Amino acid sequence: MEHLSNNQEKENDNLADQLNQECYCHTLDRKALNTSLQNQLSDTRDNPIGDNELNQLFSATPVFVPKTEIETMVRIVEAIESAARLPSYQQQVLSWAPNIAAFDPGPIGAFMGYDFHLGSDGPQLIEINTSAGGAFLNVALARAQKQCCHPSEQSAATTKMLEGFQESVTNMFIQEWQRQSATAMPNRIAIIDNDPKSQFMYLEFQLACKLLQAKGIDTVVLDPSELNYVDGKLTAYGKPIDMIYNRLVDFAFEEPDHALLKQAYLEGAVVVTPNPHVHAILANKHNLTLLSDTQTLRAWGLDNAAVEYLENSVPKTRIVARADAAELWRTRRDLFFKPVAGYGSKGVYRGSKLTRRVFENILDEDYISQTFVPVTERVLKIDDIVTTRKVDIRLYTYGGKLLILAARVYQGQMTNFRKPGGGFAPVFQV
Repeated sequence: MEHLSNNQEKENDNLADQLNQECYCHTLDRKALNTSLQNQLSDTRDNPIGDNELNQLFSATPVFVPKTEIETMVRIVEAIESAARLPSYQQQVLSWAPNIAAFDPGPIGAFMGYDFHLGSDGPQLIEINTSAGGAFLNVALARAQKQCCHPSEQSAATTKMLEGFQESVTNMFIQEWQRQSATAMPNRIAIIDNDPKSQFMYLEFQLACKLLQAKGIDTVVLDPSELNYVDGKLTAYGKPIDMIYNRLVDFAFEEPDHALLKQAYLEGAVVVTPNPHVHAILANKHNLTLLSDTQTLRAWGLDNAAVEYLENSVPKTRIVARADAAELWRTRRDLFFKPVAGYGSKGVYRGSKLTRRVFENILDEDYISQTFVPVTERVLKIDDIVTTRKVDIRLYTYGGKLLILAARVYQGQMTNFRKPGGGFAPVFQV
């Protein structure tokens, strides 16, 4: 039976590879997607959603992923979050985190994001993100799909996730609130980002507002400058703010414009999710040095099954130090370099393309190096021309449980959706 199961898994892997190379179907019903979004946001947008906005956010082509790979990615997430609960692990990661991270008011982080490349060695973890963007957009995208040339389509599990998404998200925010507050649920949530209307994901903020408001929670989108904190009460335009859905990339609230939010958070006047503690425990890139050190994790008490998942999925990671410069330069073609404080692929370098000048700059900054993992590729047609785009798979989770998953299709080193054919894409399971 095990032999037959392994053969089936190999067939599914091969089928997914073949479809990603040879299926050029455009499964996105853009009219249905546009109509759905317009209907949801008719009373909140001053202008219609333009084709350019949708084309930059959404790819018309699905990505095929074996069901077994999805199950493995879920197990990897569970292993990571198990490791993050170990006392020795927390002690270590807090030692290199900003001081504010030591404050743990209780929330565990809304919308965690785990990004993977897929290949012959199975899923490989690329990055962990707090408050990963795109979940609300991907639900709308998944509901606007047409049939492909192959019968592969959203599985029963995916359909169940889509049907339960609204309830799961509402419960997630209520649970985050109750982890810190004694009352049943928040009255008002503010989605916070710098100049939110200019953000690439502003459409998602509007969808989040609509969903939470439909569940009876007043929700607004604000810039931090619109907050006021007086006498232990956080307000905006005279109305109290109970909870912050934090979309800032200033993970430790270090910027001057975030001082009031920082004060309110540290004084327990507002529930913030995700907060600096969650980022330090789960998403600080320094932590990848521990997650790829399975010998230490085993010594700290992580069970063998979790250790094995991490051993097979987390590329070897080390902190870049000038003392290791000669070795790093010699082996650079096998490495990827990432800034610890970076986000959105900014400041990321493929070792094989490094100049000596850039390498010297990396040595002077706070960087990690990772064993290079080949990128997943999707072949597609753009204006009847066959071309290739890069792909990664993102799992949106809460408490280690899967909320929704999606693919990101892009060109270049950065996750650049602005190139034709790029954007979020649905995952079709095989």
